Amino acid sequence: METIGNVLWMILGGFIIFILYLLGSLILIITIIGIPFGVETLKMAGLALMPFGREPVQGERAGGCLYIIMNVIWLLFAGIEIAIVHLVLALLFGITIIGLPFAKQHVKMAYIALVPFGMDIRTT
Repeated sequence: METIGNVLWMILGGFIIFILYLLGSLILIITIIGIPFGVETLKMAGLALMPFGREPVQGERAGGCLYIIMNVIWLLFAGIEIAIVHLVLALLFGITIIGLPFAKQHVKMAYIALVPFGMDIRTT
C-alpha cells in the first residue's frame, strides 16, 4: 500500500516538491554558511520523494542549544513560508476524501519544515 501511495504521490506533484527541495538544498550548500541548512533540506527532499511509510520524529539531540538556535534562524528565514505552502496544499488535497492521505503527508512535511534541526526520518 505504501508503494502505491508513493507512486501516486510522485504523479500528483510529489516529484515537483522533491525537485524544489533538492534545488534549494544545492543552492544552500554552495554557500559556506548555508551548508547545515542545505543538509536539512536534503533530509526534507528525501521525505518529499517518498513520504508514505516514513515519518519525522524528534531525535535525542533535538534539545541542544545549537539546534534551537539553528531552528530559530530557519523558522525566521524559510520555515514559516514552507510550512504555509504545505498547509495550503494539505487543505486543497483535504477537500476530497481521496486526497486525505496526501493531505496527511503535507501536514507531516509542514511539521518538519518548521523545525528541521534535530528531526530524524523514521521508517514505520
